[in-house]
Amino acid sequence: MAGRDKRRRAAPLEGDEQQLRRRLEEAALLLRRIKGLVRWIVEEVAAGRSPSIVLHRYRNYCSSADSASPSPWFSFRARSRDHLLPDQFTVTSLEQFSPKCVTSVDPGRALVRDCSACSYDIPVGTDVLSLLHKDYHTSRLNVLLRVLFVVQQLLQQNKHCSKRDIYYMYPSIFVEVAVVDRAINDICILFKCSRHNLNVVPVVKGLVMGWIRFMEGEKKVYCITSVNAAFSIPVDIEAIKDVVSVAHYILVVEKETVFQRLANDKFCERNRCIVITGRGYPDIPTRRFLRYLVELLHLPAYCLVDSDPYGFDILATYKFGSLQLAHDANLLRVPDIRWLGVFTSDFEEYCLPDCCLLRLSPEDRRKAEGILARCYLHREAPEWRSELEAMLQKGVKFEIEALSANSISFLSHEYIPQKIKQGMHL
Repeated sequence: MAGRDKRRRAAPLEGDEQQLRRRLEEAALLLRRIKGLVRWIVEEVAAGRSPSIVLHRYRNYCSSADSASPSPWFSFRARSRDHLLPDQFTVTSLEQFSPKCVTSVDPGRALVRDCSACSYDIPVGTDVLSLLHKDYHTSRLNVLLRVLFVVQQLLQQNKHCSKRDIYYMYPSIFVEVAVVDRAINDICILFKCSRHNLNVVPVVKGLVMGWIRFMEGEKKVYCITSVNAAFSIPVDIEAIKDVVSVAHYILVVEKETVFQRLANDKFCERNRCIVITGRGYPDIPTRRFLRYLVELLHLPAYCLVDSDPYGFDILATYKFGSLQLAHDANLLRVPDIRWLGVFTSDFEEYCLPDCCLLRLSPEDRRKAEGILARCYLHREAPEWRSELEAMLQKGVKFEIEALSANSISFLSHEYIPQKIKQGMHL
């Protein structure tokens, strides 16, 4: 009965034909808007005018330490004195922004929003990008237009490529892959879309195993037939269909070594669950896949990370999103994910030997202090903040694998099952 109930809840949110039609319509609209922007910029330059673009900064958190240094990730709105952009582009000027949202005006930095108004959806500041400003701004527009040209080709030909593929098309101009990565972020914010809409795909590093099966396009991904075997996270979440699962929960683990430990101990065979790892900081497909499963299957998600500032930051990335992709945080984050461990208090609770305990380095301390200043911990996760404060106060850290000091399978046979059964999570 439970399995049939899960299968009913995992039914497609919309029919395959309807989903395909919607994706084609979205791609056609995006392509039309890209062509409209490029055409407008070319016409402005040809007429001897300098097109200007207002870049909006977004962030998914703020802190007192960085209130004067807004995030460098932007959204765009083109403006012109004489011409409107075609195809749904909104013409704006700096004077149109509400004064109550501004804490300072700097000619070089334009408008800066008060950090106390931090939001996933509201810009925190603006810059103006124009050909009138030489060097940096001209180069920025050059990069943006070249990446837009590649995206336009991908959409027209219904092909996909990686950001590294794009980099090698103009390596002397892009200089490094990070420049392409930033341009892709800028384009996503400009057109209010996600990276997958641009047909720019990442190299997936995430893994999944457990009680689930699905189709990725025409490819069968039947984890359920070998629940302790690792499968790659799907690249194209939109291509997933026919999802079937009898899992009771989803477990996210920070590292591949822990994932392999659970696989060797046949954890999924003993426990009806789905296990996912991002192998460190999770990439976009891993975060999208986790979000997709949580929403589709209505399952609780637990996260297991090292007891150190970097493990905590990975945990926060799953729950709150990353600063780099703040504009897309609401589509990537899993707000209800639960922190299963490991906690600083677990060291004494499970009588681990002193040799497993390490001192926090100066870099660790700086990392922890920076995380503690983030506004979302105050607003949404005060218990998480208290745990991080305890770690910083004691000045120690340890890894998940330290639990193996009790026995090699202690983590999978006792620690995780007991924590979940007894509700010992935050």
